[in-house]
Amino acid sequence: MQYQYQSESWGYYVPMRTSMVSDPLEKVARLASESAVVVFSISSCCMCHAVKRLFCGMGVNPTVYELDHDPRGKEIEKALMRLLGNSTSVPVVFIGGKLIGAMERVMASHISGTLVPLLKEAGALWL
Repeated sequence: MQYQYQSESWGYYVPMRTSMVSDPLEKVARLASESAVVVFSISSCCMCHAVKRLFCGMGVNPTVYELDHDPRGKEIEKALMRLLGNSTSVPVVFIGGKLIGAMERVMASHISGTLVPLLKEAGALWL
């Protein structure tokens, strides 16, 4: 997979390729396990912007999948909604291949002090 780094952006944006995986949940699991921090996002979403900004402010370069730039983005978004068990679909964050959740879970982890240890354990932070 080829990564594209945009210096003015939040991290690595990876264009999704069409693959042999037909089940969107399997695709989410595969993509989430490929990097230390993975964010499923929509480019115009303010909460997505905020979570990407949080990670970059911490020195973490997340792999970001912009669902609105993918032909199967709506299917993946629906799969993420099923994983979360609610109507909020983005942003969805995985750290170390494990589902952390949407914005409120990420912020709660950050405020409680549990986010940095998760990032260190996944190899996304070295400090």
